[in-house]
Amino acid sequence: MPSRPTPILALLAAFAFLTLAACGGGGGNDRPPEPGDRAVARVAGETIWASDVKREAVAQGLIGEGEPLDVTSGLFRRVLDEVIDQKLLAREAERRGLDNSPSVQRRLATTRDRILGDVLVETVVNGTITDQAVQTLYNEQLNLARTSEEIRVRQIVSRTQAEAAQVVGILSAGAAFEAVAAERSIDEATRYSGGDLGYSTLDVMPKAYADALRDRPAGSTVGPFQVEGGWAVVRIEDRRRETPPTLEQARPQIVRYLTYEGVRRLLEDLRGGAEVEILLGAPDEAGGTEPASAPRSAAVPDPTPPPASAPTSGQAPAATAAPKARP
Repeated sequence: MPSRPTPILALLAAFAFLTLAACGGGGGNDRPPEPGDRAVARVAGETIWASDVKREAVAQGLIGEGEPLDVTSGLFRRVLDEVIDQKLLAREAERRGLDNSPSVQRRLATTRDRILGDVLVETVVNGTITDQAVQTLYNEQLNLARTSEEIRVRQIVSRTQAEAAQVVGILSAGAAFEAVAAERSIDEATRYSGGDLGYSTLDVMPKAYADALRDRPAGSTVGPFQVEGGWAVVRIEDRRRETPPTLEQARPQIVRYLTYEGVRRLLEDLRGGAEVEILLGAPDEAGGTEPASAPRSAAVPDPTPPPASAPTSGQAPAATAAPKARP
């Protein structure tokens, strides 16, 4: 039977196993790493546990953290094969002495640091993300959502102001907005749906739309006003209170926010108590460099996703499906 090709990801992930080997892990230790764990394979006397396979599946994004992975499933067997390949690659690299190279040692150390950092986050940060914390933040966002209003609009986009003025005249003569949009709008994304942009809130609309629609009642036809790519005539179909997401819909974003906030605070504490010297200057606002010894805060990505894009020409506004405001 022909040999099965080794996935590229398995080649890259072999370094993670080399890291564990360099730290003295593996070997013939048959003690389960987790309560209730199950031995599923052995490679050169080293046991592979079900938790090893599940961890690899999570790392590849095949399942989510905390999701089960049935050892009898096809997915489990596929990932198990990849873990076996990783073990074989790592052992062969050791046999050839590749792990003794200074550059490889640096890469192993970097991988080890990353793993330990992840474990610290799992231990310190994730432990604080309780159902109560998620519920509290959800309630705060729910109160904010109840104060905002959604507007459903249709649009007709024309190339010039003169063409938009002709559209207004046709509508004033009694033509159906949807029919005129299908016939005359240059916005290919919405013309065949009668210009329907759906529901959105003013805070996620481009300024031209928000300014034009802010105080206009349902049923109003507004415009023409200039937008990106042309001139718009808009009809307000409906105004309603924003429909907030359910707790389960909002949970992934809330958990992500709480995780980033926890990491940010942890890094602030660690940097505050550590001696960190930056040997390269960083550009300042004037385009120069600031002293390398200048204090610097931890760089943590903003966990709050940007608001959903509202319409420019050819794009409909989308109502946000998760909490928008940061606590």
